[in-house]
Amino acid sequence: MTTILGTRLPLIQGALAGISQACLVGAVANAGGLGVLTTSDKNVSSLAKAIDGVHTYTDEPFAVNLMLQQDNIAELVPYLIDHPVPVVTTSAGTPKRFVKELRAVGTKVIAVIPSVKVAKKMAALGVDALVAEGMESGGHIGTQTTMSLVRQVTAAVDLPVFAAGGIIDAAGVKAAQALGAVGVQVGTAFLAAHETPISAAYKAAVVAATDTSTVVTGRALGDAVRCLKNPLTDQYFVAESLGASNIELHALLDGSLAKAIAGDVAHGTLMAGQIAGMVNGTAPAQTIVDRLFP
Repeated sequence: MTTILGTRLPLIQGALAGISQACLVGAVANAGGLGVLTTSDKNVSSLAKAIDGVHTYTDEPFAVNLMLQQDNIAELVPYLIDHPVPVVTTSAGTPKRFVKELRAVGTKVIAVIPSVKVAKKMAALGVDALVAEGMESGGHIGTQTTMSLVRQVTAAVDLPVFAAGGIIDAAGVKAAQALGAVGVQVGTAFLAAHETPISAAYKAAVVAATDTSTVVTGRALGDAVRCLKNPLTDQYFVAESLGASNIELHALLDGSLAKAIAGDVAHGTLMAGQIAGMVNGTAPAQTIVDRLFP
């Protein structure tokens, strides 16, 4: 399976929207996994600089993530076609418009999917592999659990499938493989990596989390996001229960991830998955990878 990723290990680092920068991508790549660069905070110019930055850290393969809800996808894709990267991962939408063009320049396309229905659509588009992501994951989520989703997706499509959601160590990797996955995507564990450029307060909140520390905001907006409980989520749920408008709910949430990254853990959205309860401290990315593939 490493031939699909071009990596030593069948490991994809979660895109960690707004968080995964060149330093983390390079560290994961050097550890044998596929580091994934976020584009949710980037325009063409900053993406070019970030890709150059990845090359200063590593000569290994890496990926660029396109969260297809972004307003500037139509600008980023042509740059990636003109300046190919080894892998592009896609999420929160369909890459139908540009799968063939990316693959034509030698880029592998891996789609993150929340259901069997979407998995079949992505397979029909000709993507190279899938990430079946369960609702245990941090950030934007679907409705299916990892255990039920992965098994059904691997049975439904003839593509390599990576499992995501609730995976933090070798036991999780073995469980994913038992369900038919060829590898795993891991996000929450890397929030505590030394190379991850988020505030110390955000990392401390992840380390302090228990198995019941996450909640899901945004269901009323049709945009469910798993994150750690904090004063912002308390405020959000009160507003939602009182029938706040979508505009009012967006006013609470929009821009809140950036606040968390900068260190405002009271008013920021601390995206993290349910497995945060097993993150017991910070560590180098290499150590986190070694726990997954000892």
